[in-house]
Amino acid sequence: MEAWLQHLITQSLAWSLLAVGLITFFESLALVGLLLPGTVLMASFGALIGSGQIGLYPAWIAGSVGCLVGDWISYLLGWQFKGPLHRWAFIKKHKALMDKTEHALYQHSVFTIIVGRFVGPTRPLIPLMAGMLELPVRKFIPPNIIGCLLWPPLYLLPGILAGVAIDVPKGTSSGMFKWLLLAVALLIWLSGWLCWRWGRVKKTADWASAWLPATRLRWLAPLMVMLAIASVVAIQFDPMMPIFRQLLSQVFIGHG
Repeated sequence: MEAWLQHLITQSLAWSLLAVGLITFFESLALVGLLLPGTVLMASFGALIGSGQIGLYPAWIAGSVGCLVGDWISYLLGWQFKGPLHRWAFIKKHKALMDKTEHALYQHSVFTIIVGRFVGPTRPLIPLMAGMLELPVRKFIPPNIIGCLLWPPLYLLPGILAGVAIDVPKGTSSGMFKWLLLAVALLIWLSGWLCWRWGRVKKTADWASAWLPATRLRWLAPLMVMLAIASVVAIQFDPMMPIFRQLLSQVFIGHG
């Protein structure tokens, strides 16, 4: 994948931005997004942004446009073919997920459309379901635009941080600093995941439920949040952190 991305960039910046737009388009397209490893692909592009080979804001715009087009096509497909879609075997097979999505759209359409964009299984389904339910355009478009503007940078960010870390000059302490960055990132991710499970402990039943009951999550999730915060504060005192911040600022504001 990295070799393919590098080839695109050496050919033309326009081709690389087109690739970003196509990835977000197919990631957002009804049902297709369930099969596409969009998170991995976005992280790969994020790494190229972090290393300065692609501009952040052009990639952000291309990604947002791809999201919007994919969502709007999905919405129109749902609206136009709601009858056949309700009878489709795939929809019947995933009836539980469809019912939950339908209920959420009825109860909290704005919240569901925005937050659903950041949840892998529902991202390519919510626009389709909104169309099938004939959710008015005025209720669909505004939260959809917000979600499509916020989603690309969030999914590019892990790759951006990795790309910037790779560019930290090699030295006696740079190798350890990169491992510390990875540890901090893992702590942040783990604390967020545990908090998410804690908030959905009554709704989620899967392989981790036996290991993470509500009584354990009640103290484990806050503990991991405190550890993540402490790790973020501690790494600020690393001698390599000013260099990392300078490189990161170049990604976001173009100079450091």
